[in-house]
Amino acid sequence: MAAARKIRLIKVPFAVRTGRPGAEQGADSIMDAGLGRMIRHLGQELEEERLTGANVREVSERLASKVSQAVSEGEFPLVVGGDRSISIGAIAGLNREHGNVGVIWFDAHPSLLTEQTSSTGYVNEMALASILGKTEIDVAGVGKVRKENLVLIGLREVQPSEREWIKAEGLHCFTMAEVDRMGIEKVVQQALEIAGRGTDGIHVSFDADCLDPLEAPGVVSAVPGGLYFREAHFACELLADSGKVTSMDVTEVNPFLDDQRRTARLIAGLVASVLGKKIL
Repeated sequence: MAAARKIRLIKVPFAVRTGRPGAEQGADSIMDAGLGRMIRHLGQELEEERLTGANVREVSERLASKVSQAVSEGEFPLVVGGDRSISIGAIAGLNREHGNVGVIWFDAHPSLLTEQTSSTGYVNEMALASILGKTEIDVAGVGKVRKENLVLIGLREVQPSEREWIKAEGLHCFTMAEVDRMGIEKVVQQALEIAGRGTDGIHVSFDADCLDPLEAPGVVSAVPGGLYFREAHFACELLADSGKVTSMDVTEVNPFLDDQRRTARLIAGLVASVLGKKIL
């Protein structure tokens, strides 16, 4: 059983211009799959709230305030979205309270496009670029994550401009090729070391499309060749065992594309694993 703590679960049913509808109902789908029950079974105190807004900036500002408040009150912020843009407000809020937060970014895509390099203008393609302060999205708290404490895991669809940026900035990335070569245990251990080096805690930012679509079909932008069920759970168990994870956001579940809520149930179980759920 995980050590008792208070979880502030913030549901954000927001999605805008992702290319297909559905992510706005991702939070409800994950909750309907039993996430709240799983957290309570861990002996954790759970407080739930819902946040809405008209646009990315408004949602990001409101969410940042909620996350900042949760941190200041000694709670574990768990943000459940929603499209990838939700991560902007979540991490901005952490940066308002922490001097320095490490980030482990699970995603099939780097989300490092900008207004100048994106062909679609979809903000979910620019989420990490925005968090690093490289887009026009101006929210207090963005631009404060140090690239030295940022780790990307699960990449397998990278645009040319993103590839150039990753190499130029020397970002720490573990593509699925590295996961296959090294094994998920070594990848997560190295990610924890990098993200935890001199930081006030580690934020896990989890896009559901890091999973293989054979396991998780209900995502916004499915890409073949992702993490499998046991691989993903092992990663989350390792994160929990480290004792370094202080917050989390989960995004990009699309129940319109799901198969009998398979993806939502898998995501709920993965979050529970990060929070300390074990087989024995």
